[in-house]
Amino acid sequence: MPLARRHVAQLTADWGHPGAADDAALLTSELCTDALLHGCLRDRLFRVETSLTGSALRFAVTDPRGERLPEPRIAEDSEQFGRGLLIVREVAARWAVEKLTVGKRVWAELDIPRETGGTDT
Repeated sequence: MPLARRHVAQLTADWGHPGAADDAALLTSELCTDALLHGCLRDRLFRVETSLTGSALRFAVTDPRGERLPEPRIAEDSEQFGRGLLIVREVAARWAVEKLTVGKRVWAELDIPRETGGTDT
């Protein structure tokens, strides 16, 4: 996961949005952790996808366990895990789960400022 986190943060900065790199890394880390804990099968990997549109950065993690859909929950104070999707919900502008033929894709988006085409007056 550190590799995915660093790679996504670097891509975000390379794509011209260095201020969003920390949030991008955090979202990627939480989605990857969920895939490892709840979506992976022995000898099956998960996939991290990152894309940029004119208005958003999207981070998606695909895993093979489509029958286990993530749901945010309130973790007890004594629990070590159980807050990942709450973090995603707070940091991301949007997030969702897509069922696939095999597995699922969980994605989150960060809104980015649109480029302005005018000149300062």
